[in-house]
Amino acid sequence: MDRAVGGVSAEVGNAGPPANRRVVVLALLLLGGGAVALAEGFGWRQGVLLGLGGALGLVLYHAAFGFTAAWRVFLADREGAGLRAQMVMLTVAVLVFYPALAAGELFGRPVWGFVAPAGVSVLVGAFIFGIGMQLGNGCASGTLYTVGGGSTKMVVTLVFFITGSLVATHHLDWWLALPALDPYSLPRRLGLVPALAMTLALFAAIALFTVVLERRRHGRVRSIAETPRAMRWHRRLLRGPWPLVWGAVGLAVLNIAVLWVAGRPWGVTSAFALWGAQVADGLGLEVVRTWPYWEARAGALDRSVLGDITTVTNLGILLGAFLAAGLAGRFRPELTHPWRPIAAAVIGGLLMGYGARLAFGCNIGAYFSGVASGSLHGWLWLVAGFAGSVVGVWLRPVFGLSGAGRQPS
Repeated sequence: MDRAVGGVSAEVGNAGPPANRRVVVLALLLLGGGAVALAEGFGWRQGVLLGLGGALGLVLYHAAFGFTAAWRVFLADREGAGLRAQMVMLTVAVLVFYPALAAGELFGRPVWGFVAPAGVSVLVGAFIFGIGMQLGNGCASGTLYTVGGGSTKMVVTLVFFITGSLVATHHLDWWLALPALDPYSLPRRLGLVPALAMTLALFAAIALFTVVLERRRHGRVRSIAETPRAMRWHRRLLRGPWPLVWGAVGLAVLNIAVLWVAGRPWGVTSAFALWGAQVADGLGLEVVRTWPYWEARAGALDRSVLGDITTVTNLGILLGAFLAAGLAGRFRPELTHPWRPIAAAVIGGLLMGYGARLAFGCNIGAYFSGVASGSLHGWLWLVAGFAGSVVGVWLRPVFGLSGAGRQPS
């Protein structure tokens, strides 16, 4: 099966195009030079986080590891390899996260998880995020790595993602006043061993559910270790495409690394709200500073975004995907697109940006890192986000987008 993401598809049955050396050299210079500059100007942590972001972008691109397409494939075709890969990713992560968060440290460094209230704001935010990710053709991490990989249409999604994030900060106090459970940590409430056993059982049950439905529909189950074409492992490691299991393990290990370096898990969308607020403030819209969300974070608007953990990691993802696209020889931006998919990108970006703020994060910060942190809100996000994706897949044909799974995500 051909796996394609953001207009950049894995070519089957041949060695693929030659690497774009100019792109590779430029990407390496930007990553290396940027890491050194950040370390000198903002401390070693920022330089390392740019490198970790670069590794995340490369893994996401080479594995075509998406949340949007994985859910759409399952909804449309009952093929669950993408969901099973997500369960592997989460399994590897919780095996380290749970003990580390219970101890309050990882390899001698203090760490904390993403544990947030589970309530109406999460339910509504994740639901509209799920709709938006199907219309926008990518989730938060998917938007970043496809932009880095050369998808010009996803630049539209990103711009309106940022816009939606900023608008949500204006309304957030109202949403947070709605009913919600107090932050609930499974390891803290149940104990480390019972929480770990229950969580791993849930992952296994989800994976088994996809196996049953996929076998019923197709008579076979696709392996997450399946590779699109024969290639020596070291060449595949460098140029891609990767099997899904490589992507799953790679993302889990890198999230663990982010936890150790940053002291908290991988997140994406808080930076989008910050970017939007700084742009608005720079354009003279100082009213943003009067919003309660930014009054509590006034210092963030006065400091350089390069001192922000999430911003630097996001920039690394863009550059890592840029590097991966160059290595794969697939950095070929297209400048023209039909108007209906562009309209979907606008609406999808707005919904994702707005929804992510309401839900305390996106598919990364709330779902991946939230579940890995043992937070109940992460599980609520998964259920509501998946329900929103059902609606989003149903709406895709209205915007000239295929509802089938084997399409760019």
